[in-house]
Amino acid sequence: MTVCSPVPEIRVRDLTLVDVRNDAQYVVYWMNAFRRRRYNFALQHARWWAEKLQRPLIVVEALRTGYQWASDRFHRFVIDGMIDNEADFSDSGVTYYPFLETATDKGHGIIETLCQKACLMVTDDYPCFFHPILYDRIVSKWPVAVQLVDSNGLYPMRATDRTFTVAHSFRRHLQKELPKHLHEFPLSDPLAKHKLPEPIDVPSLVAKRWPRAKLADYADGIKNFDRFKIDHGVSPVETKGGAHAALKRLSDFTAGALDRYSDDRNVPDLKGASRLSPYLHFGHIAAHEMFHSVTEHCGWKIDQLAKPNGKREGFWNASQPVESFLDEMITWREIGFNMTHREPDYARFESLPQWARETLNEHANDKREYVYSLAEFESAATHDQLWNAAQNELVREGRIHNYLRMLWGKKILHWTANPRQALEVLIELNNKYALDGRDPNSYSGIFWVLGRYDRAWGPERKIFGKIRYMTSESTLSKFKMKEYLKQYS
Repeated sequence: MTVCSPVPEIRVRDLTLVDVRNDAQYVVYWMNAFRRRRYNFALQHARWWAEKLQRPLIVVEALRTGYQWASDRFHRFVIDGMIDNEADFSDSGVTYYPFLETATDKGHGIIETLCQKACLMVTDDYPCFFHPILYDRIVSKWPVAVQLVDSNGLYPMRATDRTFTVAHSFRRHLQKELPKHLHEFPLSDPLAKHKLPEPIDVPSLVAKRWPRAKLADYADGIKNFDRFKIDHGVSPVETKGGAHAALKRLSDFTAGALDRYSDDRNVPDLKGASRLSPYLHFGHIAAHEMFHSVTEHCGWKIDQLAKPNGKREGFWNASQPVESFLDEMITWREIGFNMTHREPDYARFESLPQWARETLNEHANDKREYVYSLAEFESAATHDQLWNAAQNELVREGRIHNYLRMLWGKKILHWTANPRQALEVLIELNNKYALDGRDPNSYSGIFWVLGRYDRAWGPERKIFGKIRYMTSESTLSKFKMKEYLKQYS
């Protein structure tokens, strides 16, 4: 299918080998990963098709109950975003249709049915969690043109045919290849200043069987959440979801903590992290908008780029805090997208580097002084006050402080019966409680604990072998955390 959309061609791929139906009734954008109006290549591409075909655009945002780890916490965060989107699309010239599934498979068929009268469907190209499974199902069953659009990060996932195994090689690659893509940003508002046909209602068959969600019913806490067959034991957190909260958080960060980011982000008592990762995960904000906000704040221009040096600092020719933040947001975040996009087994023990598998297996039967069960980890019932505090932060607030998240993972490896069990515990706890779990970036962090993106370290130790070693005692000696321990112990 030939496409001349303003969206870079490398970000668009055909999922089905079906022609666009020029005589059908509307264009569908199924919003399932990039849950926002702003800086959204997928929405921009769908709007382009609607304008080209002169057909109305229907934006469908649905929330399932049947995904693994579904809970009040994640539903609350996503519904916050749907409430924002309903407001943001109210004057957009498109039809926004939110749907909330109350029980597993109650929403089955809504998108397929809507596509029966669609010229084509555009949806989000997200490489992790349940999304690839959905795409496989579409390929085999849907007789409609479907196009996936990558709006995940600054570097298109298909821009390289290589899986990067260490951060420094990916950073060196990005410094050579990324600049050309910095000229290809999505529109800040893809629906502004464009004339589309008048919005239409969704077909009556869809509206009757899958009624439009009354989002006002869910605007306050977890009122009416008993309608959903999900885990009600994982409660919502204070952090509010949605594009509006994401923009407020970004604004507060750039005006405040950004200028101290490189010094403060690893100190638990200083709260110097951006805390934007949940919004990135749920698609409530774009990496492109974050990049724009940060570089605009410091007056950075693209002609300031230095020659590629492969180092963490110096390439952007900006202040140390900005360099540090951009390296985290681009290098460390997007190497995870490179892995999950290219390697289907990214969440399995076998995906670890050979040296890591070998050393972990060699020490799998080493005697452990402490061995905890999943339930003991989950309830923060270990002998270690600092680890328990980190786990309490995760359960209560849906996050763990940046540096302590690494220690948290290392000690799970230290205190489980074997490395494979450690991986199971890491994935379960992270994905059950973390707002930014189930994400390429969070899988990077989980597997870093076991050696991914790292190198062999010496001296070789019991249990860890050549895997990087961390201790609570060392961490306590490095950073101020009196207030952190007081709050979460």
